[in-house]
Amino acid sequence: MSKEDERQTARIDSLITPQQLTTELPTSDAITDYVTASRNRIKKILTGEERRLLVIIGPCSIHDPQSAFDYATRLSVLRNQYQDRLEIVMRTYFEKPRTVVGWKGMIFDPQLDGSYNVNQGLRSARDLLIKINELGLPTATEFLDMFTGQYIVDLISWGAIGARTTESQTHRKMASSLPCPIGFKNCTDGNLDIAIDAVRAARNRHVLLSPDYRGQMAIYQTSGNQSGHIILRGGQKPNYYPTDISATCQKLRKCQLSPYLMVDVSHGNCENDYCNQLKVAKNIGHQIRSCHSSRSAIVGVIGRKFYKRRGSGNHCWKNLNIWTIYH
Repeated sequence: MSKEDERQTARIDSLITPQQLTTELPTSDAITDYVTASRNRIKKILTGEERRLLVIIGPCSIHDPQSAFDYATRLSVLRNQYQDRLEIVMRTYFEKPRTVVGWKGMIFDPQLDGSYNVNQGLRSARDLLIKINELGLPTATEFLDMFTGQYIVDLISWGAIGARTTESQTHRKMASSLPCPIGFKNCTDGNLDIAIDAVRAARNRHVLLSPDYRGQMAIYQTSGNQSGHIILRGGQKPNYYPTDISATCQKLRKCQLSPYLMVDVSHGNCENDYCNQLKVAKNIGHQIRSCHSSRSAIVGVIGRKFYKRRGSGNHCWKNLNIWTIYH
């Protein structure tokens, strides 16, 4: 590499390999079996074989492992309480997609101070996922960076490709290699066809360039992910109404895809006001109940929910541990 090229980057540190991290923080046979069983349950819901509703719920992103584990402990109680009707999975997002700039998530900046201790971020993420799965609570995440997924994917029961990356060929190839069900969100402008194309692409085999567990770049042949599905998250306007659901199902059938989908009650569907999430969720519940004996096309929902502040006070992220769980 020429000196001119080197001026564009500055080395921060060596990156721990997936093999090193999984050796340092291994999973037990019980957790491995639990994740496999969780994935299989979710797959059955997504194909309409099981009538329970998949619910992905939790913080917008993880910033503090202790607060997240406290939330998980309380959420696991609700999971057990409603397990006959709901498959509750905790949202554990460690990376943040940004339209321009901003905090990139706990994996990249665990101290929230621009120090970018990525190795610590990876350790914290994996350690937290192990603890949450030990509670009997499955976990979900968005796969954003092409490499970080290898460090945690064995602990993830459901994954998402976000609205900003659904059109990315590289992310579609990555999705085809992942062992968990993957949801593709419609684009930020509301475009649905791109997400459907992504589901179709991920079902096929691809050649993927990626590091192996020892950190050595390798050439892989993916198997294709048959559990890809659509997530309606709204765009310039909401797209969770019955007409939107019906139109989406028609497009899925036309492409010979399973006519089942998930709805994200946040983002464009709540018109970027988190207080509207409950209104959207109630509408979705009404749509599901109105199907009576037939199977609703809506098989899952996603929502953002964490802690509710007692009073106004300081808005610094460091003070989030004083919040109380919002039921």
